[in-house]
Amino acid sequence: MATTPTDYERIDGISTVSVILLVAGATEPARRRDGFTLIEVLAALAISSVIIVATAALIHTVARNFDRGTRGVDAADRLVLAVERLAADFGSARFVVWTMQSGPALAFRGEQANGEKPGRIMFVSGAGIGSASRTDEVVSLTIERAGGVTRLVRRRAAWTGPDMLIERASMRDPVVLIEGNLDISFLFARLAAGGALVWSPTWIGETTLPRFVRLNMRDRATGADPVGEADFIVSADAPLACGRPDAGLDCLSRALPVLKPPAVSVGSSG
Repeated sequence: MATTPTDYERIDGISTVSVILLVAGATEPARRRDGFTLIEVLAALAISSVIIVATAALIHTVARNFDRGTRGVDAADRLVLAVERLAADFGSARFVVWTMQSGPALAFRGEQANGEKPGRIMFVSGAGIGSASRTDEVVSLTIERAGGVTRLVRRRAAWTGPDMLIERASMRDPVVLIEGNLDISFLFARLAAGGALVWSPTWIGETTLPRFVRLNMRDRATGADPVGEADFIVSADAPLACGRPDAGLDCLSRALPVLKPPAVSVGSSG
């Protein structure tokens, strides 16, 4: 009894699978090349590597430019905030007297840097920082240098009145207002005859407050001034006592230090 040959039985010496491949047009060499060759794989890897490297370089460049732009915006914002803080401090400077080791003096002092001693401004201001600051405070602005970086640091202390010995004031809460590869200095202006302004790099032992305070900055790398000439107005030109309705002409002298006349030595007559 004859049986039907299966797919794997040979018909006239040719398997059924071979017949299907021949009908489909596949040849024996084509059947041996169904996968990728080693050369094709290496070429694909090389192209992929070039694409990955180019993409990584593009992402790095975009990220660097974005970071540079962000730092520039942050620096500009910090500079604007620093100028606003200085304007508030100088604008509310008080015409009061504090105590120094040499005696009473007007509460405003501006010093230049001298050797290891940094430049510093100290005065009494009513522009407290924070909702809890409602009283006057002693403000110090110090120009500090460390390596190639210059910082303008603001510190403060509670103002306890004219009996406060200013040299012993405990300055706290340091805040860096300006920082960078900069040269920073201050100038102080007084009104001269005819309304002209006379500028000075220091303000020591004066009996009046400066009319203006100027912040000078210069970028050491480019020589440019980031803020131009930033002038701050000192509004107070007299103590609060001079604003009373019954104030007299002596209100100014009563707030200022009383200068003792120099001692006169009387020699014995011969």
